[in-house]
Amino acid sequence: MFRRTIVLDIVQGILIGFGLALITLPILGNAYVTKVNGWTTMYGCGDPGNGILLRAACSIVFPGPINVPEEAMYWTTKVDGTGHKLSGEHNYILRFPAGGLPPNNAFWSLTMGDAKNHFVPNPINRYSVSDRSGLVPNVDGSVDIYFQNAAPAGHESNWLPAPSGKFNLWLRVYLPGQTILDGEYKVPPIVKVNSK
Repeated sequence: MFRRTIVLDIVQGILIGFGLALITLPILGNAYVTKVNGWTTMYGCGDPGNGILLRAACSIVFPGPINVPEEAMYWTTKVDGTGHKLSGEHNYILRFPAGGLPPNNAFWSLTMGDAKNHFVPNPINRYSVSDRSGLVPNVDGSVDIYFQNAAPAGHESNWLPAPSGKFNLWLRVYLPGQTILDGEYKVPPIVKVNSK
């Protein structure tokens, strides 16, 4: 006959708690995120005094160190503006309208990772673009950033080389402007241009 013991009850409680955490944390992470134009962000990550649930959600969506929002804000995406997975099998453009680059008091950076979030080896050794990359604006003042496997003819300065497979993007804005902190700034969607 089986007898319950305190030790067995404690072990069982730990295992059940761990299982529930694995199920609950992804759901919790989605409860705190803001999704606009295919980009995901969270407001309040890094704020002192946040509850354990918001801190857990932040660690799921943005693994790694997180600053207070006044120091840095983060967005990530694995999809284009229509919700399709980003893939080097296609060409994409991110168009910031004139005056629409991420407002900041330091700098911004857009970084690409492969499906495992590793830098993408490429012939020009470019792993990110930023306001310090010498991006060339269009005649109307807008700025296009090209994500594709092969260099876009005539737009190499604004090209972030993509792998042949799936990839993701991270936008980081340091000392973000007030429109970002107030949740008013919207990162434009990534638009698929054509297939190869």
